[in-house]
Amino acid sequence: MILIDGKKTADEIKKEIAEAVKLIVSTGKRPPHLAAVLIGHDGGSETYVAFKIKDCEEVGFRSTLIRFEDDVTEPELIAKVHELNNDDDLDGFIVQLPLPKHISEQKVIEAIDARKDVDGFHPENVGRLVLGLPAFLSATPFGIVELLKRYQIPTSGKNCVIVGRSNIVGRPLSILMSQKAVNATVTVAHSQTKNLKQVCAEADILIAALGSPEFIKADMVKEGAVVIDVGTTRVNAPDTKSGWRLKGDVKFDEVAPKCSYITPVPGGVGPMTRVSLLQNTLLAASRNI
Repeated sequence: MILIDGKKTADEIKKEIAEAVKLIVSTGKRPPHLAAVLIGHDGGSETYVAFKIKDCEEVGFRSTLIRFEDDVTEPELIAKVHELNNDDDLDGFIVQLPLPKHISEQKVIEAIDARKDVDGFHPENVGRLVLGLPAFLSATPFGIVELLKRYQIPTSGKNCVIVGRSNIVGRPLSILMSQKAVNATVTVAHSQTKNLKQVCAEADILIAALGSPEFIKADMVKEGAVVIDVGTTRVNAPDTKSGWRLKGDVKFDEVAPKCSYITPVPGGVGPMTRVSLLQNTLLAASRNI
């Protein structure tokens, strides 16, 4: 069993991005600029955005954090989105999800200029992905495919099962995995899939993205499978300083001995999601600077 080290891989990519930024700045141009809009004080969102700001510093990007309280209105947030769309000094921005219940996530996503949508959530970018046209790819699927490529894991003709069909991970990832560059045969499984255990157990590449801690057990994984765990759920852990720990969708200790490759949680897909956001921002900057 080989542990797929997402942190190490992300660090390698960050070095590549930092070199690209040095080259941009050496020609007298400004560095790429990424902004994050954070609403409220959700612990997971706070941590994630803090990491993104740190990542920007490491590669030489400018970063801006824009905060709103939970009671911000939908029109106020969308007005800020329009302001950022029109800021020529800004290459890309994200609105950190989830949003308060009184705000429509879809309305906010659609309000973002697709040319600055470095999260890859806008319908235009999703549509371009489907058609195989240049687009900002959703960060987590982008990161997963990059991991498979950099670990030289064979994908062509392989049976890939994705458990989860969210617009952020499952659906865009199924498209990426089926494209000619990857050439996998893809099954998208979900809560209504019959014989889910059997479907998963036939996968050469099993990707768990359903947000249910330790859902994937050993009897759902075949010998020698590649297992990618996208789950990052906070569970109570009184023995830790924070009072919680991250759990993936895979019961790691039970599943790992059966795998040829497996990602840990934390340290697997998470760092790759963040570095993919940097890659998208660098691409946006190359069009703007």
